[in-house]
Amino acid sequence: MAEVAAGAKSGKVVIKNIGLLLSGDIDRPILDADTIVVNDGLIVAVGKEKDCDLEGAQTVIDARQTCVAPGLIDSHVHPVFGDWTPRQGQIGWIDSTMHGGVTTMISAGEVHLPGRPKDIVGLKALAITAQRAFDNFRPGGVKVLAGAPVIEKGMVESDFKELAEAGVGLLGEVGLGSVKAGYEAKEMVAWARKYGIQSTIHTGGPSIPGSGLIDKDVVLEADADIIGHINGGHTSLPEAHVCELCEKSSRAIEIVHNGNEKVAIAAAKAALELKCPHRVILGTDGPAGSGVQPLGILRMVAMLSSIANIPAELVFCFATGNTAKIRKLNCGLVEVGRDADFVFMDRAQHSPAPGLLESVQLGDIPGVGMVMIDGLVRCGRSRNTPPATEIPVVLTH
Repeated sequence: MAEVAAGAKSGKVVIKNIGLLLSGDIDRPILDADTIVVNDGLIVAVGKEKDCDLEGAQTVIDARQTCVAPGLIDSHVHPVFGDWTPRQGQIGWIDSTMHGGVTTMISAGEVHLPGRPKDIVGLKALAITAQRAFDNFRPGGVKVLAGAPVIEKGMVESDFKELAEAGVGLLGEVGLGSVKAGYEAKEMVAWARKYGIQSTIHTGGPSIPGSGLIDKDVVLEADADIIGHINGGHTSLPEAHVCELCEKSSRAIEIVHNGNEKVAIAAAKAALELKCPHRVILGTDGPAGSGVQPLGILRMVAMLSSIANIPAELVFCFATGNTAKIRKLNCGLVEVGRDADFVFMDRAQHSPAPGLLESVQLGDIPGVGMVMIDGLVRCGRSRNTPPATEIPVVLTH
């Protein structure tokens, strides 16, 4: 169910007979390639089988003409410790989400910790502890980027310097603590940015006790790196205000599962109309009051593709390469030098569509046949998705 991060190396891995290779790159979402070569967790070649060096592979995987895509990235989660969430009293939620194709999760704050400290010494200690803990411990092999402090009144520039020097690279949702005014948030967000800490702001109505309304003017003034759950978490701003944020801000447009679905569609469409689809990233915003969604990212992909009528291969980029670029991660793209994190998918059994992309465009969730993280197979046929029509086979190991 879980393992320490310092695990075994993958050695040389060959993935061949790929039917559809999604790149994660929104400028070129589908690659004309059928083979990936991995060495010790990194991609070393992508191309046609005849052009790749397949010699000496410890592991060979026959993709059986299924789709291979970069592992999905959940841009907005609220972990606590280990693979447990007190928000819903659930154990194993991270491993379960890996079965939904997610290989990387990014914390928007460890806000559900019972008795979460709100004094400055305590909140810094919690952030550093969470960062260290998830750096050492990877449930299901998932990379959980945690340690995202919720900023509070009284913090000064040296606090952000101290956090950065300790290895903290994220801020939890601005607005979940006592800092709610735009001018206060702007100063702290700038301090964070100065020391290489990326910020996310809460958008919309309150979600947990202590949070409050963060309206479009506060979001624009604070100028955080990520407009967190632009479609509300749970309660959205008016649709016109959300579209205004897409237009007036140049920051990342984060759309989440645990928000307003109608506004999610409006935000995605606005980004396309504004010719900035590269700004759209996806999250679940779970665990939350509405639960834990192991298939949350796949559900978002299917919803935006089918109802917003956006090509499925582009929406998969929202959940992979877009997030990787904005979050400065080495995963999310199928290209040489990137982490070998992949999800193998096929259309669900008995979907009326002829292929994977067409099935997603119809609104069907694809079947996951295998998940690979750092070149290591983490699961075979998913226990959570509908069964895939075809699944990959490990030929040698």
